[in-house]
Amino acid sequence: MEAFKNVSGDYLKGLAARKATSKVYSAHQEVGLELATILRDRFNKALYIKLAKTHTDHQRLLMLAKDIASRQGVVNRGAYFMRLLFDGEHYDGTYDEKKNTFNRK
Repeated sequence: MEAFKNVSGDYLKGLAARKATSKVYSAHQEVGLELATILRDRFNKALYIKLAKTHTDHQRLLMLAKDIASRQGVVNRGAYFMRLLFDGEHYDGTYDEKKNTFNRK
């Protein structure tokens, strides 16, 4: 810890600013970072980048994320996004109030 006593505050601020700016080299990285920003889940940005790499329909991912971000009352947007993304293929659009779940085919 002795080595860090001589580090100025400007240098640390510069490091923090450099960390905040992303370095995007491919399309799936850009889509993944945009998903993380839309869903306000920058902590899991690597997950969204990997998701964008495996799912080639980037427009579908972005539309789903924007739809979830616009909904009121969603507490955990990232978890809700994943649920709709992976269960969306079996979702028929009806809601069962007795079970408090969505009906799946």
